[in-house]
Amino acid sequence: MTLTQARPAQSAGVPGTDHASLIVRGRDRTGIVGTIGGVLSGHGANIVSLDQYSDDPEGGAFFQRTVFGMRDLKAALPRIEEDLRSALGEFGLEFRLRDLSVPKRVAIFASKSDHCLLDLLWRHRRGELAVNVAMVVSNHPDTAEEVRSFGIPFFHVPSSGPDKSAAEAEHLRLLKGNVDFIVLARYMQILSGDFIREVAVPIINIHHSFLPAFIGAGPYAKAKERGVKLIGATAHYVTEELDEGPIIEQDVVRVTHADTVADLQRRGADVERAVLSRAVAWHAEDRVIRHRNHTIVFA
Repeated sequence: MTLTQARPAQSAGVPGTDHASLIVRGRDRTGIVGTIGGVLSGHGANIVSLDQYSDDPEGGAFFQRTVFGMRDLKAALPRIEEDLRSALGEFGLEFRLRDLSVPKRVAIFASKSDHCLLDLLWRHRRGELAVNVAMVVSNHPDTAEEVRSFGIPFFHVPSSGPDKSAAEAEHLRLLKGNVDFIVLARYMQILSGDFIREVAVPIINIHHSFLPAFIGAGPYAKAKERGVKLIGATAHYVTEELDEGPIIEQDVVRVTHADTVADLQRRGADVERAVLSRAVAWHAEDRVIRHRNHTIVFA
């Protein structure tokens, strides 16, 4: 099964048609930036954005994100890719080239809590996220009508008890060939290692930054009991190690003794929405590069 959907308006952070992103990584050496610029200019491309980072200029890890534009980009990309492969191969560098006019396809997983889910759908409708939302998948039917009001396919896949194999098999059936990444918008189920390996696309999760200090149910109540002064949220990539994946974005807000548990939940939800939307936007725009268990983010 293949799902298609009209493309959203272009994200404010991404150039329009006839622009591409180029991600380069490898060992730092003299001449990399000049070589990349030479290849692109040789094809008549105009570099509109360039960010780079090296953790050690003397042979350390090097990362670069370049956005360039040119006429008839689609026709030129194969030739550009061939020339980059030849030029960067001499440096032992890896690269990834992508046409930015083709949005990444995302599946959003959610449970009963809808604040992150609906925020992403609202931003998507306004053209703030350069993605195609292929589907929403939930282990509860509660948000079905709201999701469908955005014109997004909704799939209810029950998942309860210790054995998640049937639910995950259905997830894989829905996702296969239809998505480029997955967002867990407060999806309150743990994904198995088998699922993570088999789905083979990046997965972004959001959680409150109380972890691991306030593990389990009722974290805001536990935080209130401890008199916390900061609450926040963390967006990260999912790995087989629970909540240990590379962090993409974090943020916090100050609270006081006068805030109730409900106040903490409300303010925490605000932070979760903002952090997750930034993480999704940056991933969709090729601004995040994973390196070992951390990230380089050209925001």
